[in-house]
Amino acid sequence: MKGLFKSKPRTPAELVRQTRELLIYADMKSDRESKREEKMAELGKLIRELKSILYGNGESEPVSEACSQLTQEFFKENTLRLLIICIPKLNLEARKDATQVVANLQRQQVHSRLIASDYLEANIDLMDRLISGYEDTDISLHYGAMLRECIRHQSIARYVLVSEHMKKFFDYIQLPNFDIAADAAATFKELLTRHKSTVAEFLSKNYDWFFAEYNSKLLESTNYITRRQAVKLLGDILLDRSNSAVMMQYVSSRDNLRILMNLLRESSKSIQLEAFHVFKLFAANQNKPPDIVSILVANRSKLLRFFGDFKIDKEDEQFEADKAQVVKEIAALEARDRP
Repeated sequence: MKGLFKSKPRTPAELVRQTRELLIYADMKSDRESKREEKMAELGKLIRELKSILYGNGESEPVSEACSQLTQEFFKENTLRLLIICIPKLNLEARKDATQVVANLQRQQVHSRLIASDYLEANIDLMDRLISGYEDTDISLHYGAMLRECIRHQSIARYVLVSEHMKKFFDYIQLPNFDIAADAAATFKELLTRHKSTVAEFLSKNYDWFFAEYNSKLLESTNYITRRQAVKLLGDILLDRSNSAVMMQYVSSRDNLRILMNLLRESSKSIQLEAFHVFKLFAANQNKPPDIVSILVANRSKLLRFFGDFKIDKEDEQFEADKAQVVKEIAALEARDRP
C-alpha cells in the first residue's frame, strides 16, 4: 500500500519557496542544536534539487520551462539575497551547490530577458558583499565565482569598476593565500576585458590613479606570478582596439617605458615575452615624445644587442616579424633623432 501514496514531486516554485523559508530560518539565531542540524540538512537537499533542475542530472537535461519557473520565483522575492547572505552558514557541499545555482541564474532568460540583471541593479549592495568576501578565507572562492558571473551583466560590471572596491583588487591579488589571490586576479581580468566600451570609458576617466597602482603594485611587485600575470593582462588591455586612446597615453610615458625595459631584463622567458608585446607599442609609436626617443637612443646599442639574442622556444613567424620591426624602428632613431 505504501507505494500508492508516494509524494508528488515538488514544482520549481514550491522548491524555491521552501528554500526561502529555510534560508530565513538559517539567517536567524540558533535554536536547539539537533533541530537546527536537521533543518540545515534539509536546506542542503533543497539547494541540490534546485541545482539539478538548472543543470540537469546524470539522466536528463534541464527543462527550459522548469528553469524559467524557478528563475521567476527566485527573483520574485529576496531568495537570491538570502542565499548569498547564508553562504557562510552552509556546509561545504551546500556552498558549492549554492554557488552553481547563483552562477546559472545569471544566464537564465525569462521572456528573452536576463531578469538577474534587473534584480542586481535594484540590489547593488550585494556586489559590495560579494567583493568583501575576498577578506574571508572560508567563503572567498564561492563569492569570487558568483561575482564573476554577476559581472557578465554590463551594468553590474560598470558599478564595480567605478566603485571604491576597484582599488582593493590591487591588494586582493597579492593576498598570501595563493588560491584567493588567483581568484581575485581572475575577477580583475574579467572586469578589465569583458565589456569593451565600459572598460575603455573607465580607463580613460581613471587613467592616472589606475596605472599608478598597476605599475607600482603589480608590474613592480616582488612576486613573480603577480608580475607575470600583470604584464600579460597589460598587453591584452593595450592591444585591444577599444583602448587605443589609453594605449597611446600609456606609451607616451617615460616611467612606463622604464618599467617595461626592466621587465625585458627579467630572467623569466615568459615575462620577457609578455613585456616585449607591450614594449613593441612604444617602439612602433610614430609620434614618440622627445623623452621616449632620448631613452631609446641612449639605450640603443643595449637594446639592439638584446633583441639580437632574444629567442623563444617555438618558431613563431609573427614574433620574428614584430622583433624585426622593433629593431628597425630603434636602429632608425639614432640617425634621425639623436638630440
